[in-house]
Amino acid sequence: MDVQIALMLAQDGLTNGAIYALLALALVLVFAVTRVIFIPQGEFVAYGALTLAMMQAGTVPATVWLLAGMGATAALIDGGLALRAGQPRKLVGVLGWNLGYPLGLAALLAALPVKDMPLAAQVLLALAVVVPMGPLMYRLVFQPIAAAPILILLIVSVAVHVAMVGLGLLFFGAEGQRTPAFSDANLELGPLMVSGQTIWVVMSSVVLIVGLYQFFERTLYGKALRATAINRAGARLMGISPSLAGKLTFFLAALIGALSGVLIAPITTIYYDTGFLIGLKGFVAAIIGGLASYPLAAVGAVLVGLLESFSSFWASAFKEVIVFTLIIPVLLWRSLTSRHVEEEE
Repeated sequence: MDVQIALMLAQDGLTNGAIYALLALALVLVFAVTRVIFIPQGEFVAYGALTLAMMQAGTVPATVWLLAGMGATAALIDGGLALRAGQPRKLVGVLGWNLGYPLGLAALLAALPVKDMPLAAQVLLALAVVVPMGPLMYRLVFQPIAAAPILILLIVSVAVHVAMVGLGLLFFGAEGQRTPAFSDANLELGPLMVSGQTIWVVMSSVVLIVGLYQFFERTLYGKALRATAINRAGARLMGISPSLAGKLTFFLAALIGALSGVLIAPITTIYYDTGFLIGLKGFVAAIIGGLASYPLAAVGAVLVGLLESFSSFWASAFKEVIVFTLIIPVLLWRSLTSRHVEEEE
């Protein structure tokens, strides 16, 4: 291995690490606020990328009908609760968001020449389809069992992952897809040639991480999520709605996942089940951070990306094994250095 090859591998590792950092941050956030180990995080990566690919192929993405089905179910539940509580005025908001938005979006996608629209508009429409699935998933699946033990939440999370993989095969088929790069420019740094898409991935990750930091530090909703993550019971006593915190957390997780999929779709072929491995690598990074520390999770993500990149050069057949083996010493170290704490009631 010479210096040029090492620099190319490091570039690939940092690019992958930037994506893993975003997913690790989402996993840490979801677990801290809701106690859910969010296994389907990777599926939002695949759904975001493949939804964009379907739009660029000139077809209405099937995910919009999944969004409509989830919205109709949520409208039925919340509408029934509103009528039972004697609050018919809430029906307008319930029906407008849960039914009006997905159906209006489907009509818009069918009417517009999405295939010929600028890439930025296509990306925004893909995010508009995939991201609202996050809060709807929390409302339908996790909110009714929010007080359940962590093991039950994990089992349900695995079930949701299996369902989303199956639906992905139904919606997108077994063939992989790629999307056009955001930029065809190349930047020459000495012996290293950096592609424009790599710059997009790294810069977008940095901007999103900084944006999330500002959100948690400076906004009321961000501070509410931080309070819920630190002490759920105390946050409830201060008037912070657990259901609102859960929906907002899943919204951010879906946004991070879908945007990550859009960013990596031009540099790797995305299949309906690709998100699982990507999400697992983000999970390894989150474990390095103890599912609690955002900076450690980000550092772990870069480490995972570099380890994967260099492993693909030295032992490409075993690169996944090497990456996932990293979790064993981390868990051993954490089990020896941390004390057992009973689960919060």
